[in-house]
Amino acid sequence: MICLLLPILKRSSDMTKSPMTKSEQLLRIDDHDFTMRPAFGGPPIPVGVDVQVESLDTISEVDMDFTMTLYLRHYWKDERLSFPSTNNQSMTFDSRLAKKIWVPDMFFVHSKRSFIHDTTTDNVMLRVHPDGNVLYSLRITVTAMCNMDLSRFPLDTQTCSLEIESYAYTDDDLMLYWKKGNESLNTDERISLSQFLIQKFHTTTKLAFYSSTGWYNRLYIHFTLRRHVFFFLLQTYFPATLMVMLSWVSFWIDRRAVPARVPLGITTVLTMSTIITGVNASMPRVSYIKAVDIYLWVSFVFVFLSVIEYAAVNYLSTVQERKERKLRERLPCTCGIGNPDDMTCDPQISGYTTMDVNRTANYGTAGNYGMPENGGRQERMLAQVVLGDPQLTGQVKRPGYVNIWIDTHAIDKYSRVLFPGSYALFNIIYWSIYS
Repeated sequence: MICLLLPILKRSSDMTKSPMTKSEQLLRIDDHDFTMRPAFGGPPIPVGVDVQVESLDTISEVDMDFTMTLYLRHYWKDERLSFPSTNNQSMTFDSRLAKKIWVPDMFFVHSKRSFIHDTTTDNVMLRVHPDGNVLYSLRITVTAMCNMDLSRFPLDTQTCSLEIESYAYTDDDLMLYWKKGNESLNTDERISLSQFLIQKFHTTTKLAFYSSTGWYNRLYIHFTLRRHVFFFLLQTYFPATLMVMLSWVSFWIDRRAVPARVPLGITTVLTMSTIITGVNASMPRVSYIKAVDIYLWVSFVFVFLSVIEYAAVNYLSTVQERKERKLRERLPCTCGIGNPDDMTCDPQISGYTTMDVNRTANYGTAGNYGMPENGGRQERMLAQVVLGDPQLTGQVKRPGYVNIWIDTHAIDKYSRVLFPGSYALFNIIYWSIYS
């Protein structure tokens, strides 16, 4: 009875185990412990890596990261997987066998999110050669950190890196290397970004040290990106420049036209504030000054100074008019009024003659004190004072003329040249530094 039951019990115990496929039987999966690395106890196992970059999806300045989709391939030799073959053909498997054997435990340093694509099945490929050489390939999308220097934004060039490293095995157990050097990195020719021009990809290898675990081989994928500046020229630089030029229009508007000059200055100031706010809303809150900040804030200062310029002109004009009013009150007679027939100056009292009255009256019209007929910008107040009057001068002298010239348009006149010239000089210096 015991002899008869033993085969039955053996068959029932075997039924609890999953049946092995012919390929697993050929690879002798159950004969080895694949939780240990190949050649355990011996020299480190070399694992070659190459990468095919499929796409570079997004570059985010706000989050300081990038997203990349790539094919990550590993090459190593595991003699435990060698099998006899008459035609020396390799066998290809999917992720189901990859879970039963030893594979390198790679991870992406400084990654935020990553996943292996699983549509329609897991995008994992395992290829085993008769001599035990293994190719292990995965299709991965990873979002990794990129420390960007935005001090030259938007005229900047950024270099980001994707770092690959073994998580558990130090350089005593596993030696990572690029299989074909810099040629191990291949990119799709159709890769393009809306804001950046991809200048170059290159690879490097370094050792990383952790105080608790030791030294690890680390592989780097570096790529350099240069930002397209034309978008920012249209959206930021040109509008800011036009607002500055628009603020200069007030220098050609009459100083008495307060309703025209004041709203123009306020409008340009508010528009510049809106442009600055819009640019900073899409940028990270960095603690240093960016190149675009310098341009926008200098433009804002020019617009603000144009408003201050009119305030100065209006204030000085008011002071001038007060002085003129006080001077007219002190004089016995003021000539230069537009209609000489209205003059009632006594030559014996004021020292004027009819010829002097007519001569001075022809310089202007009523309400414009001595404004020349040729449309000059200087306002002239021509006053004839009886210098022989002891009450005015304290000395007895013959009558004469005192000419008082007051140029209230000098600030506007100089601003028409000073403001555009200074802004043009700033642009020459700015673009020579950052371009």
